Amino acid sequence: MQISRGHALVLVTTVAAAALSVWLGLVQAQGSNHWGSKSKDCSMSNKRAAYLLKLWDGHVATEFTEKSADAAVATMIPEATVNHVPVITGGAGKDALRAFYHDNFISKMPGDVSLVPLERTVGKDANGVETVVDEFIFKFTHSIKMDWMLPGIEPTGKQVSVPFIVVVKFKGDKLSAERIYWDQATVLSQIGVLQPTTQATTGGDQAKKMADFGSVPSNGLINAAAQG
Repeated sequence: MQISRGHALVLVTTVAAAALSVWLGLVQAQGSNHWGSKSKDCSMSNKRAAYLLKLWDGHVATEFTEKSADAAVATMIPEATVNHVPVITGGAGKDALRAFYHDNFISKMPGDVSLVPLERTVGKDANGVETVVDEFIFKFTHSIKMDWMLPGIEPTGKQVSVPFIVVVKFKGDKLSAERIYWDQATVLSQIGVLQPTTQATTGGDQAKKMADFGSVPSNGLINAAAQG
């Protein structure tokens, strides 16, 4: 298991501040009810941001280094939730999550998994909940059954590289929720279940472009469709 780490994004640049001002203007124009809540104080110290990253990295280590379901749930509140959005796997509560981590996640992870970081953002959401957002490339060989990601699909031996986004919520010094997003179609195309040229998927090019924007031309699927 290889995990490369970048730097936490905890400062707002002048450009980002200007963009935020425009964004807030749009929110105000639509009204606070558009978001289902009133605005909250979203400020956070660098020290607190670094602490949240430490908590999150510690949780990841329990899954990929210690490979311990008990250690993983020990970093979470009793009513914590985990949802792998594309396939709706995970659970709610420590008992369910312990079983999920032990039976369907840690034991169903290929041995050559690597995480290549792209962006890290730390702050508070619209409700004032402390949040970490990690964006990275998830790489592995489909060498075993992966219940949490590819339920019911036998190992293909194919190499897969796909962008991931993880949204992590905190309550005090524990994780309260994880939401994990990826494009399942690009995974299925890389293991041969879907054909990327005929079913509007991009396969491994998706991760390549995320890591290096100029490595893959934009609008390839549009151009291919236009050419028949």
